Amino acid sequence: MDSVIYVTGHKNPDSDSICAAIAYAEYKRKLGFNAVPARLGDLNRETQFILQYFEVEPPEYLNTVKTQVSDLNLDIVNPITSDISIKTAWNIMKKNNIRTLPVLDDNEKLIGIVTLSDITNKYMDALDNNIIASSGASLMNLVETLNATLMCGSKDDFKTTGKVVIAAVDTEEMVNYIEKGDIVIAGTRLQNVKKAIELDANCIILTNGTQIDETLLEFARNKKCVVMVTQADTFTAARLINQSVPVGYIMTKDNIIKFNINDFADEIKDKMLATRYRSYPVVDDNDRIKGFVSRYHLISHRKKKVILVDHNEKSQTVNGIEQAEIMEIIDHHRLGDIQTANPIFFKNEPVGSTSTIIANMYFDAGMRPTKKIAGILCAAIISDTINFKSPTSTYVDKLTAEKLADIAGIDIEEFSLNMFAAGSILHEKSPEEIFLEDFKEFKFGKYVVGISQAYTLDFDSLNEIKDSIVEYMNSFCKVNRYNLVILIVTDILKQGSEIIFAGESKELIAKAFNVDISKSYTFLPGVVSRKKQIIPKLSMATTEL
Repeated sequence: MDSVIYVTGHKNPDSDSICAAIAYAEYKRKLGFNAVPARLGDLNRETQFILQYFEVEPPEYLNTVKTQVSDLNLDIVNPITSDISIKTAWNIMKKNNIRTLPVLDDNEKLIGIVTLSDITNKYMDALDNNIIASSGASLMNLVETLNATLMCGSKDDFKTTGKVVIAAVDTEEMVNYIEKGDIVIAGTRLQNVKKAIELDANCIILTNGTQIDETLLEFARNKKCVVMVTQADTFTAARLINQSVPVGYIMTKDNIIKFNINDFADEIKDKMLATRYRSYPVVDDNDRIKGFVSRYHLISHRKKKVILVDHNEKSQTVNGIEQAEIMEIIDHHRLGDIQTANPIFFKNEPVGSTSTIIANMYFDAGMRPTKKIAGILCAAIISDTINFKSPTSTYVDKLTAEKLADIAGIDIEEFSLNMFAAGSILHEKSPEEIFLEDFKEFKFGKYVVGISQAYTLDFDSLNEIKDSIVEYMNSFCKVNRYNLVILIVTDILKQGSEIIFAGESKELIAKAFNVDISKSYTFLPGVVSRKKQIIPKLSMATTEL
């Protein structure tokens, strides 16, 4: 399947932002794209009511679209287990033209790394003459490494001390060289084979394809001596035998520098530059290997794909957007400062809700949204247009909502009252929750202004919490260095708004609305739209100061 396309609304999402993301992701999936909805903040109570009412799962939270290790074109390397021989590991490396292999345990977790250097360094180490025993090399490793045929004995009989002896001396002198538990490499001199068995050698390796009779084999069985035959000559057998050492003996298992599949590319780059290894293992949260990453992978990554709905300003969008690929923008707000590397599909219409645009994209394509999708789209339109009472509301919004309501089987008037009631109880919310629930940042020239909006059916309750809201906003403004922050509390029934403000640039309020700013709040009758009645006037005021 194609890579994921995240469909996301703005930070501090409102109902339109969430519902539009869900519906448009479903629309794109119907067209064959691997689109998933995402959210950039917590759901407010109104949105929770909508999704629960129509039994729709909320989108997953998306913190950032910065490039992660999972976005890189990792080298996929098949792992090995710690018991295979270094010869087998070497052959795997040669066959696949790789220099590093991950070693896993029985639970498929990474326990070590074996490199070409590990193998060559150990193979060149001629001082360890009992490496077969000290490394725990298995009988099967020895048989496979020498390409030998096992004549008698089993893994239970293989209890060598690890010392390797070549039986190249006279039979009488063998007593001076062979000890109990030794591995003896013998050629065609069968009398030496018999003597080695008598001296309690643990393993006999017959070279050049030498065969022995059944009598001698029976003698070996009785002495618990392992006998194998290889076609290799004595020199070759002696040279190959150390290659039966298991990779678990030579692998790097301590202080492995590894990365998690969810790490950010910017963060791993610094560690790569500091250590400068050829490649690094990448694991998941369960320490299971996902591949290897090298420095060159950092310039060949796959950007995350994003579709933005209900916004087109950088301050409102997902973190790391500069590292992602914006595929489309569907919005109904003013043009913001989002920039794209390539031309994209940009649909921006002067309607009251992004959900109106998306619903009509369904209809224009000859698609009928499901009952659930129709329901959340209708609810989002009602929310964003304040049940068609907002000055942003258009005939298209109302007509679209009625069509969606018919599909969803809801009565708009009844549903809107229940929906607004669910999300508009101010006294049950903290000042922070009220202010940040639908907060957006805007830039007007040199001014950075934060504007939030809340709706209520119980406007009188605002007086009980107004002072605590002002106190919170003053603190928020100073900590986050805004020139001005505004909270618009809209009375759904009376169609007016109390605006509460804080910051050093309060004169913008006075200039824009011609009101007294001696207090930190004022009532604006008939003002219900942030987009159409607040932002344009503030923008104009900033150009006049």
